[in-house]
Amino acid sequence: MTLNHLRGIWTGGFAVRWPGRNVFCLPLIVLVLQIGLSASALADESPLGRAVKAASAGHPGTSGVLLVDTGSSALDERDALIEAAAHTIDAQYYIWNSDASGRYLAARLLAAAERGVRVRILLDDINIAGRDAALVALAAHPRVEIRVYNPTAARSGVARLFGFVREFSRLNRRMHNKSFTVDRAVTIVGGRNIGNEYFDLDPVSNFRDRDILAAGPVVAEVAAGFEAFWTSRWTQLASTLAIDAPLSPEQLKAALGRLDGAADELRALGHELPAVRADPGTYATGLPDRLLWVPVRLVFDLPPDQDGMADSSQPQAVAMALRALATSAQREILIESAYLILDEQTFAEAGMLTARGVRIRALTNSLASNDLVTNHSGYARHRREMLDSGMEVFELRPDARACQRLVVTAGGCADEREFALHSKSLVVDRRTVYVGSFNINLRSTYLNSETALIIDSPVLAERIAQSIEELMAPDSSWQVLPRSSGGIEWHTETADGPVVVTREPMTGFWTRFKSGFFRLFPLEKYL
Repeated sequence: MTLNHLRGIWTGGFAVRWPGRNVFCLPLIVLVLQIGLSASALADESPLGRAVKAASAGHPGTSGVLLVDTGSSALDERDALIEAAAHTIDAQYYIWNSDASGRYLAARLLAAAERGVRVRILLDDINIAGRDAALVALAAHPRVEIRVYNPTAARSGVARLFGFVREFSRLNRRMHNKSFTVDRAVTIVGGRNIGNEYFDLDPVSNFRDRDILAAGPVVAEVAAGFEAFWTSRWTQLASTLAIDAPLSPEQLKAALGRLDGAADELRALGHELPAVRADPGTYATGLPDRLLWVPVRLVFDLPPDQDGMADSSQPQAVAMALRALATSAQREILIESAYLILDEQTFAEAGMLTARGVRIRALTNSLASNDLVTNHSGYARHRREMLDSGMEVFELRPDARACQRLVVTAGGCADEREFALHSKSLVVDRRTVYVGSFNINLRSTYLNSETALIIDSPVLAERIAQSIEELMAPDSSWQVLPRSSGGIEWHTETADGPVVVTREPMTGFWTRFKSGFFRLFPLEKYL
């Protein structure tokens, strides 16, 4: 590993922060070096590893990246990587739903384990209530291991809720990272969880999201981030989770039987699965030619230690790296974040940037498209401050015209379906871009662990900038503007021409009431 790689690791979050200074975290540097060596060894045996190793030799000091910008392509790339895996698959997710896409990918991982691939799945506990038996059944395979991050002692019902209240400081800290790494040669990192709504397959509402498929040196850093959580004191084997009794052979068979038929369900939802799977070697050898080879660094938040779990007063590594990136802007900042909640320091910095001519535009969910009314209330409390700082603010419409391009699934943008924002990106001066799990909000800053890829590429930055601007267009978003009376108004465009609205558009009284009620309380850090 080169000095540049070590410098990237240092700046990318492998330093432990103490008041007033940074302390070099040698164990994690050693871990990255070890993973880099093991990845090199795998490259001699894995088709993916050999293809990436050969391509990397021609692009020293860079990693290969591929923008995965639609739900359909996101599912296809994961599917193809599972098929191409020869040795290992490591999947780390905040949410893994048990719907058709979740069960389909679980079945594909089980099939990979059957042919000899070691599969490790690391899940945050926040979304797995009631599914312990299914996880235990999947982990019963000798080559599948599942671990759960920061679990509650009580596994369901009222006891689980009371447990959360009793241990709020610990259980409020969540693993929000997302990565999918195969043979330690190729990884997918971004904001997308596993579930129908992330792959454009939900019959009610689908998310606009974004991933980066990456290969080359940065993969060792992603693998190190996975290992840090996999071996964390806060992580527990799924097989040790409290269930009523050990599963009988019949129960194991029934739990795994739920995976059957998921492929047919996906087809019924409109996703076209390959009739004949491509040869894994063909996918592997063709992948490097699809990649853009550019400088890439990873930033991730480490699992907190005992003291850190109780103390969430300091910004974490990803937040600090993205703040430094934003304040380096000379001309323009484009923000795309599902949840957008800023603090006073950020407003002050935004004001200084706009005062010296930096244009800042931010896209987030409207109340009509937001999946969490509470999160919108935290954003809405400070919406006028954002405008006063010089920022331009856009809110996504649930009937965004851009959905027609981004969602290729048949009927995915029908009138009865809503479109919502889940992606998290930052583009600075059309040159540097962040893509990852970090929402531009206070929960990501102080509480959740997050992952960020920071990529130096004018080509990729321009592509993502254009994608964000497409959603900011008047047929897809409302622009929020100040009123001379002191309030705000929403500007958009319909087939009949420009429209100006003076209250939260496309929402009913009850939704607006709930948002207004939650806005009364200073809950921003916890949303």
